[in-house]
Amino acid sequence: MANKRINPASLYDSVSYGFSHAVLSEGGRTLHLAGQVAWDKDCNIVGAGDLTAQTHQALANLQTVLEEVGAGPDNIVRLRTYVVDHSPDKLALVLPAIGEFYGNTTPAPNTFLGVAALALPDFLVEIEATAVID
Repeated sequence: MANKRINPASLYDSVSYGFSHAVLSEGGRTLHLAGQVAWDKDCNIVGAGDLTAQTHQALANLQTVLEEVGAGPDNIVRLRTYVVDHSPDKLALVLPAIGEFYGNTTPAPNTFLGVAALALPDFLVEIEATAVID
């Protein structure tokens, strides 16, 4: 079973913005990943004050969880990205990291949300995902 990315030609090119319009999944098991932040294994903040570095760490943490069950970015069917005090210029800091995370895989749908704060004041970004695994 493969997760099929849906990007209708009659809609704008969402992939160039780093996300698909939808994913169709049939069968498989669903993995709900908690929002990941820029903590390392010992709960140290990686990239204090640096949104790009924190985004890379949050995505690395997602990758670690996916690998634990033999999955990868191609299994993700939904991403949600929460950014503290969002402004449009922050897209240029976060979206390239998400693009690197997906590599050659067409990205899953992503909702990009600006929030006032996250669980701790040092967190600048939190990324959560849903994946479907064969």
